[in-house]
Amino acid sequence: MMAKLHYQEGDCPVLAVQNLIAGKWKLPILSQLSKGTKRFNELQKLLPDISQGILTHQLRELEQDGLVHREVYKEVPPKVEYSLTGIGQSFIPVLQVVCDWGKDYLKNQLKS
Repeated sequence: MMAKLHYQEGDCPVLAVQNLIAGKWKLPILSQLSKGTKRFNELQKLLPDISQGILTHQLRELEQDGLVHREVYKEVPPKVEYSLTGIGQSFIPVLQVVCDWGKDYLKNQLKS
C-alpha cells in the first residue's frame, strides 16, 4: 500500500493531484462513486475489466488519501459500502470537466 503523502507549503498542486489520482482505475472508481454509495461487488460489475485485487488496492489508497469512505456493517455476511468523503465530493466538478474534455477529444479523433 502506498504511504500517505505529506505536503508542505510551496509544493506543486498539480503534482499533489497527480499523486492522488495516479492509478489506471482511480478516476473511473471516483466517477462511479460520484453517482452514489456502492458496494464492492457493484463497483466490480460497473468496472468489469478491473481485477478484484486492483480494485481493493485502489480503494484502499483512495481511502487512505481521504477521498473515499469505507463503511463496514457488522452483519453476517459482512456488508461494506464505499462513498465519497467531503473532499472526494469536492472533486466531482473536476471529474465532470475531465469527462467533458474526454468526450470532445474522442469526438475530434473520430472526425480525423
